[in-house]
Formats: sequence, structure tokens, C-alpha cells
Amino acid sequence: MADKPNFVLLPDTEPRQAEPPERPSRTGKALTPLLERVRALGSLGALVARAGALLPSEPAGNERCSEPAPWTGRPRLVFGFDATASREPAWAAARQVTDALVRALPGALDVALAVHGGGRLHTVTGFTADAHRLRDRAAAISCLAGPTKMLPILSFALANPGVRVVTYIGDVFEEWPGFARKLANEMGRRGIRLIVLHDVADWMARRDAEFFLDLARRTGGCLLPFDASAPDRLRELLAAVAVYAVGGEALLEAKRGEMAAAGLLLQHLRREG
Repeated sequence: MADKPNFVLLPDTEPRQAEPPERPSRTGKALTPLLERVRALGSLGALVARAGALLPSEPAGNERCSEPAPWTGRPRLVFGFDATASREPAWAAARQVTDALVRALPGALDVALAVHGGGRLHTVTGFTADAHRLRDRAAAISCLAGPTKMLPILSFALANPGVRVVTYIGDVFEEWPGFARKLANEMGRRGIRLIVLHDVADWMARRDAEFFLDLARRTGGCLLPFDASAPDRLRELLAAVAVYAVGGEALLEAKRGEMAAAGLLLQHLRREG
């Protein structure tokens, strides 16, 4: 596509550091193959240049991932989900509130779903304002065991023009921290905010709270709690995120009187951003 950049030029000026120790996944297996693959990419530019290679050609159900429509200037948001096995209890709640992102301002925001599970990013939709379509796609997804794949979601956001916000719902991080930070830094440079809704129902997730917060701060975004037991509150929060994606803090401030979560989101953005 003519409006989709093939790569991002970001010189790697940092001195090479010792590799971080391997972190076990929730299955107890070391992530050596993953780290070797990420190292082979060499730099952030290569990582984003090969973002397409990180996406499968065929998602679950043999339905080919739809390509984003040419950007028309409308704001875009990437809604990323961790649908690995540990998140099975919370997945039903996440599916129920998907359409809150676009229902907030119908027709003003285009949203793409990006879902990983089973050790791969298996579902990436085109950008659309059709809340029903997004809800139906999310409803067809099941949780699959495997390590997380958050980095391809961040790469997807960087590879598409017009993305203003990446909202990611997840619990743990099992990829290479150094590359995640570089992706977050590039997002911040471009004005793409990362808002993480952190699910800490699994006790192992608490170890990664500071890391998710660090990534969000690098982009000017924030870390928010994901409470599967309070779907109404979650809908309100996602609606506020949608408003923020369309009009930034100014529009969010203007909506304070009619949106219950607008003030909460502003508070986190200003404290953590």
C-alpha cells in the first residue's frame, strides 16, 4: 500500500549490553528461540520492516487477515488483546466490552483488533468503525496457551499511519525488554500513546506491572487496572479511551461531565505521562 511505510529508520546508537537472562514463560519453558529470533532482526528498523513477517498469513478459521483501508485522515486505534491460556477467566469480559471503543463516538474513530495467543499474533483486522463487526470477531476468538506476542502489536501500530492510541489488555510480558523499550520510544516520538489495562488476576502478572508502566510512560500513555468483575466500569473506561484517541486531553476534559471515567483517565495520563 502506498501509505504504509515499509520500515522505520532509527539508528541503534546504544552500546551493546549483556543479554538479559532468560525469563521462563507461564508454561515453564525458557524463551531461547524467541530471543534468538529477535536478536536476528538486528535493530528496531528491521523489527518494524519485518512486522509483516511476524503476522501469520492465515489466522484461526482460515480467514485471511484483512488489510487496513487506505488512511482517510480519521483517527485510528489499535485494540490489542492477550488471549493466552492464563487469561481465560477474563476473556469473556474483554469480549463483552469491545464495542465500547467505537460506540463512544460513532463514525469518528477507526479501530483494528490485534489478538495474540498460542505463541503468535493470529488475528489482525482492518481498521473499521463498525462496532458489531469488531465484537463479532472478538467473540469468535478462544484463548490458546503460549508465550506472549505484544511486540508485533506495537510494530503493527508503527507500520500504519494515523494510529493515535494502542490499548493493550494483558497480564504478563515474556518477550525481549530492550526491543520493547525501543518500540515504545518510537511510539512516543510519533505521538502514539500506549494505554495498558493490566490484569493481575494471575499472581505472576504482578511482577510485570512496573515494566508495563515503563513502556506506557515512554509513549506518554498510562497503566490502568483491568477488572473483569466490573464490566460496566470497564466499558466506561474504554469509552473514555476512545474519546482520547479522537480528540486528546482537550476532548476528554470537555466530556468530564457526561463520561464517568473521563476524569480517571485524565488523572492517570497526567500523573504517568
